[in-house]
Amino acid sequence: MHVFIAGGTGVLGRRIIPRLVAERHRVTALTRTTEGGESLLSAGAVPALADVYDAEALTRAVRVASPDVVMHQLTDLSRGDTAANARIRVVGTRNLVEAARQAGVPRIVTQSIAWVYEPGERPAGESVPLDLAAPEPRRTSVDGVRALEAAVRELPEWVILRYGMLYGPGTWYAPDGMMADRARTGGLTAGADVTSFVHADDAAEAAVRALTWPSTAVNVCDDEPAAADDW
Repeated sequence: MHVFIAGGTGVLGRRIIPRLVAERHRVTALTRTTEGGESLLSAGAVPALADVYDAEALTRAVRVASPDVVMHQLTDLSRGDTAANARIRVVGTRNLVEAARQAGVPRIVTQSIAWVYEPGERPAGESVPLDLAAPEPRRTSVDGVRALEAAVRELPEWVILRYGMLYGPGTWYAPDGMMADRARTGGLTAGADVTSFVHADDAAEAAVRALTWPSTAVNVCDDEPAAADDW
């Protein structure tokens, strides 16, 4: 397939592109900078220079690429700003879906998250509703996911990957990551919540496999959920 990936220089994108290339897919990857373009070229992808918030430029980039499928791995997490990340899920996703639609691309594989379900006593399956009544600041994240998932469902074919919390090199939950630093300095309090994690390598592998999955929303997590006291 010819895959157009938005978010190709991120934690997952850097892992996904080599896997796509190894399976002999063609890859075009979105980037805002020439430096990002150089890293994409070295990974085997053709860079497309555009900003996801520039709808016109994004539409032009997708149309020129004319891919078989769009892959959405966009996040804005470098500053730990959940509002910024929600914005890219709302606005960035809308622009990406419209670009795919105008370019005649029928299929999208997109990153979502698995920790915005309504609370309960058991791990949540995919049929559990999103926690739309959540208070802030959680509500911002939930609303971002709701908008993202509603937008991608407008295309004829879609796969929503509801990832658990990412761990592994380059993530917040790496030993040198932001959450580990907060834990060491007493900035986190362990409560009763149980979290499902997924290694970034496994998350990337799921994205590649999802190219041929039927339209669905699916949790992508390790099989060892952990209480906060443990992790």
